[in-house]
Order: sequence, then C-alpha cells, then structure tokens
Amino acid sequence: MTTTASTTASTTAPVADARALGLAHYAARGLLEHVLGRHGLTFQQHVTLRAAVTADAPRTPDELVAQVRSSLKADPAHIRTTLDELLADRLLAMDGAHLRATGSGRELIAAVGASTGPVTARVWGGIPTEDLAAAGRVLALITERANAELATLAD
Repeated sequence: MTTTASTTASTTAPVADARALGLAHYAARGLLEHVLGRHGLTFQQHVTLRAAVTADAPRTPDELVAQVRSSLKADPAHIRTTLDELLADRLLAMDGAHLRATGSGRELIAAVGASTGPVTARVWGGIPTEDLAAAGRVLALITERANAELATLAD
C-alpha cells in the first residue's frame, strides 16, 4: 500500500538553493577528480591544460592565468605553479611568448574526455531538454550575480 505522503514526497521537486548547487558541484567534481587521478592530473592542471588545448589561438602565460582565474577564482600564484608543472611534464611548451599544448597534452585531454564521456552520459542522460535549458538559464544568472559580487569585494 502506498501512502499519499510518500507519493507526494517522491514527485515534489526540490527548490534549487546554494546547498543544492554545492552538492551537485562537489558530486560531479568528485567524479571528475576520480578520473583525473587515474590520468595523473589534478583538477587545476586539467582546467589549465584544457584551456590551452581548446583556445582559438595560443595564449601568453598571463592570458592563460587570467582565463583560468576567471573560471576557478584561484590565486594567480597557484595557477602559475600549475603552468610550471604542465611545462615540466611537457604537456605545455613555450612557443616564443605563447604557450601551446604539446601532442602529449592534447592526447591526455582526449584520453580524459574518453574516460569521462560514459560517466557524463549516465549522469546527464534522460534529463529533459527543457529542464536542462531552465537549469542553464538559472546557473548563468547565478554565475553573473556571484561574479558581480566578487568584483565588489575586490574593490
């Protein structure tokens, strides 16, 4: 026998809030970090290397630091350390004043993508397109507002 309370509880959608967003973020990041660990990468190394691999044009170290900082809100000194690690591991290389991903760096990003693909499909699969669109709009607005708040703190 099914009670009304259990039926209502299972069909009532939770309201999105900061905690729900944080829990979703850390669950997804935990999955990614598990995969990255198998490939010998940290989260920050992955974000930095992926930014270099997917850039439309080679970036200077300062440009890449600024891009990663904008995404992760990380300390520029830590990002520079990450660049040094990627250079030492020959995943990035200096090409004059610019950084470029090496063949090994590109292969590693492709391997991580291949490893995360099936996991991503299981996590995101089956979510209706209209729900993803609504969530995308809300997350974009939250990002915009949080970035504006961060900018006021920097002043």
